[in-house]
Amino acid sequence: MTSSTITLSLVDTDPAELAVDAIVIGVHSQPGERAGDLVGTLLLASGAESIAAAFDGKLTETLALLGATGGPGEVIKLATLGTVTAPVVAAVGLGPEPTGAAPAPEILRRAAGAAVRALAGTARVALTLPLPDDADAPAALRAVAEGALLGGYRFAGYKTRPQPARREPVAEVLVAVPDAGDAVATAEVARAQAVATAVRRSRDWVNAAPNELRPPAFADAVADAARAAGLEVEVLDEVALREGGYGGITAVGQGSEAPPRLVRISYTPAGGGTGKRVALVGKGITFDTGGVSIKPSQGMWEMKSDMAGAAAVAAAMLAVAELAPAVPVTAYVPMAENMPSGTAYRPGDVITMFDGKRVEVLNTDAEGRMILADAIARACTDGCDYLLETSTLTGGQVVALGKRVAGVMGTPELCERVRTAGEAVGEPTWPMPLPEDVRKGMDSEVADISQVNAGMDRAGHMLQGGVFLREFVADEVSWAHIDIAGPSYHSGEPTGYLTKGGTGVPVRTLLHLIEDIATQG
Repeated sequence: MTSSTITLSLVDTDPAELAVDAIVIGVHSQPGERAGDLVGTLLLASGAESIAAAFDGKLTETLALLGATGGPGEVIKLATLGTVTAPVVAAVGLGPEPTGAAPAPEILRRAAGAAVRALAGTARVALTLPLPDDADAPAALRAVAEGALLGGYRFAGYKTRPQPARREPVAEVLVAVPDAGDAVATAEVARAQAVATAVRRSRDWVNAAPNELRPPAFADAVADAARAAGLEVEVLDEVALREGGYGGITAVGQGSEAPPRLVRISYTPAGGGTGKRVALVGKGITFDTGGVSIKPSQGMWEMKSDMAGAAAVAAAMLAVAELAPAVPVTAYVPMAENMPSGTAYRPGDVITMFDGKRVEVLNTDAEGRMILADAIARACTDGCDYLLETSTLTGGQVVALGKRVAGVMGTPELCERVRTAGEAVGEPTWPMPLPEDVRKGMDSEVADISQVNAGMDRAGHMLQGGVFLREFVADEVSWAHIDIAGPSYHSGEPTGYLTKGGTGVPVRTLLHLIEDIATQG
């Protein structure tokens, strides 16, 4: 099942004269004049001047009467009654007016997403949000475009009967700019469309029912999409994995009747690109019961999202093919279903990994690091300068950093680049350490390393995952492990450009990093 489609283009017509079904303006909250006054006044953001003139200066007063406060993400709709061409004006809150600058890109991204989502049931929408007229203009325009495209996302689902009360998502978005023919603006919109399409594809895969996307089917879907994008694809089935020595992937996958896969996707730029090589690795556990170390049943259905890292990496490669950065990129996507059965791997097993290291299994629910270790080792064997791995690896990430901030571990310099990239695109991360005492706690009496703390101590649980993966990274490779256990799936009410379900994190961070490496090395 796939999501609804949405198109986006630029327009430089007077907003009051646009032939659309709804027009979106921005409003800022403004504190009251008296100290301690809880009710302030509204301030129109730039771009809404002609709309305000059509209302004879009474637009903010009318919106305030309808309950508008200008709070971030708040959307208030107003029937225009013929004052402008569009029948509806939707005012989206931008928070307090920034001093001497336009709103930050993430504020614009969330506002555009909230407005387009709130206007479901409206076919054609125009956005007249404030855009700076300086060097920050491209980033602001990109944010508005991305927010609109992602806020309008809806997974098709599996319902067999029509839902009369369910309003269809917005089909077309126009973004008002000073010059719709400007080459820089046009390029930003094209980039936003490529990136948002990748994020939406990632969300589709994460939101799919787990019986519809078991490892062979997921591998086929990824391989078909990658080949259609012009990328080189290699798929290793269970026989090739066993013969190739991929002990981790094989062990995790052997408990399911749906056998494991490893999908390798390669992009080579025209002329070979820069001297640097990037590897992406994403965890693809299509469903995680915990195996023999079975999880509690409460909330287990969300374990369909345990392949969000794989979905993000595969989707990012589709955008790479379109954006064509000047750096080679190869993705390694291990896929398995972690099930309990008579053939499942067990606590106490010793597994020989792709690079020859031997791992003592203490908890079959720590399966993600097993399949990732094989993929990381393969990437290092093939050769890379930067390795970016992402996975829904540990509940410890949610405990430490919550649902919105991913943890990042690895080479300090690259982790800082990940943090900077995440901040730029609205996918925050926070660097975490890899202490030696955590590694000591994973010493095994019978193998090179145990898969979790040998005393089954969950202290530093997120760090244990990073420490384990470090064992399989070649010394010369700069690497970063991005734990997205929380940020990859939004289980609450929709907010900003995040709808319920898969978020597509960290597709945009990965793409930002790849483009940064292509230009900066």
